[in-house]
Amino acid sequence: MITKADCPFCHADIKRSVFAEEGQFWAIYNIAPILPGHSLVIPRGHVRSIMELSEEELGRFMTFARRVTKTVLEAFAASGFDWAIQDAEEAGQTVPHLHMHIIPRTPNDLPHEGDWYNKLEQSKAQAIDSKDRPNLAPDQLDRYVCALREAFDQAERSG
Repeated sequence: MITKADCPFCHADIKRSVFAEEGQFWAIYNIAPILPGHSLVIPRGHVRSIMELSEEELGRFMTFARRVTKTVLEAFAASGFDWAIQDAEEAGQTVPHLHMHIIPRTPNDLPHEGDWYNKLEQSKAQAIDSKDRPNLAPDQLDRYVCALREAFDQAERSG
């Protein structure tokens, strides 16, 4: 069981992955993306479940996630997206810290229509939060984060 002290989203190193922030929430690039552009929206503080957010916080979380998603879609020339929250170990959550996956989608990005749903159903493999996917090299991660930070900042300025 991961404790707050061991939580990778609470560790200072997570700041390397942050490309957008607003109030108590951060957007980070996934260090082991399923598809290009795979990002996460997380609370800065250690919040385990979406059920711990107040109504106001939930609204801000979702609004921020939508703005981040718009930036990610534009940056990766995607035409669609998946949002996923796994809340609790029983649902496949491997890091006990609230996080929403944002996965931009493009035509033919997976071999067969519906493959995304098969990935979600692979409970043993825990495809969304899998530790089995290879991590990006640090320089790759830095390039994605830098590009997304610039894109998000530009989108915020142009309003």
